[in-house]
Amino acid sequence: MGKLVVTAAMQELMDRSESFKKFVSDSLVRHSNGDWGDTCKADAKLNDDALESGEDRLLSVYKFEEPGYENKIWIITEWDRSVTTILFPSEY
Repeated sequence: MGKLVVTAAMQELMDRSESFKKFVSDSLVRHSNGDWGDTCKADAKLNDDALESGEDRLLSVYKFEEPGYENKIWIITEWDRSVTTILFPSEY
């Protein structure tokens, strides 16, 4: 998965909320194990194909069900597997 980076907004929320920090950590484990979370079927297929070819990026979507927080995070691993970024969809 390469270098792990998070956006400033993501880091701020992880610093404020232990439950969110655990959610992000659990989501990262799922992503690294090929569990693409709440991605649509087409994106899940693209991820599976990217694992075989090693030539495309990986995108996972996970929903965080806690009031008062943006309810989704994205985890993106670049095509060359050099960097994995955790961010909110609104930051893309």
